[in-house]
Amino acid sequence: MITETGRIVAVEQDGLWVETIQRSTCGSCAAQKGCGQSLMSRLMGHTSYLWVLLEGRDASNYHLGEEIQIGVPETVVVRGSLFVYLVPLLAMILGAGLAQQWWASDGLSALGALVGLIAGGVVVRWRAHQTRHDRRLQPVLLDECQPVTVLPS
Repeated sequence: MITETGRIVAVEQDGLWVETIQRSTCGSCAAQKGCGQSLMSRLMGHTSYLWVLLEGRDASNYHLGEEIQIGVPETVVVRGSLFVYLVPLLAMILGAGLAQQWWASDGLSALGALVGLIAGGVVVRWRAHQTRHDRRLQPVLLDECQPVTVLPS
């Protein structure tokens, strides 16, 4: 489980909006100059907002500005990263290869690669839209135990 500290920016009945705080390790990382995350954090700021489900917890227990621990399973991050990077790349290679096979022109092959890249990006965007409410892919609260359901005896 990858953990992150976040600050609550909005409390709703079934979830929290959490502002994640950029860790200071980016400044000491050896791959800082070649890292996309470092570049994006400098360009876009140091925060991002996440929706965290309360999963049966009482929303009145959480207050604006409160810091909480959230977690994301490693498998979600790994599979998501592979999908986001590989689908457009493979679509680009396929587009370039098909254009080269059909028209045998370098210009049209480059255009086919661009079309494939865009098509791959559209597939990634569509998949993200389809899975946006999947509970298995959502961050979870780590600061307290899950509610226990007691069965009547």
